[in-house]
Amino acid sequence: MKTMTERKDDIGLDAFFAAARDDVPLPSGDLMARIQAEALAEMPVAGARAAPGFWAQLRDALGGWKGAAGLAAACACGVWIGISPPEGLSDYWQGAEAGLGALGLDPVSGYDLALFEG
Repeated sequence: MKTMTERKDDIGLDAFFAAARDDVPLPSGDLMARIQAEALAEMPVAGARAAPGFWAQLRDALGGWKGAAGLAAACACGVWIGISPPEGLSDYWQGAEAGLGALGLDPVSGYDLALFEG
């Protein structure tokens, strides 16, 4: 029985395969120039982002760094006043010690309506 190598030699394909390996077609210079031009056109520009990130969008929505700094300052003042209220604040809001119930305000009154099925 003959092996695969012997069969291939018998047919004479080795000469054709060797000729195909030796004769490698090269692309033309015009084709390579067009491929390079298209590749350079698709490359992103250095420093440009496709879409701004979440924090950049939030900063822009707040009015830039000035708006974000103002919001941070207001937040810090609110926390400070909430933790340690000044003495004069109780003159404007008498119900601070008694809570919201003494003022007739119920913070969850709207929640009752959400329970009704309609």
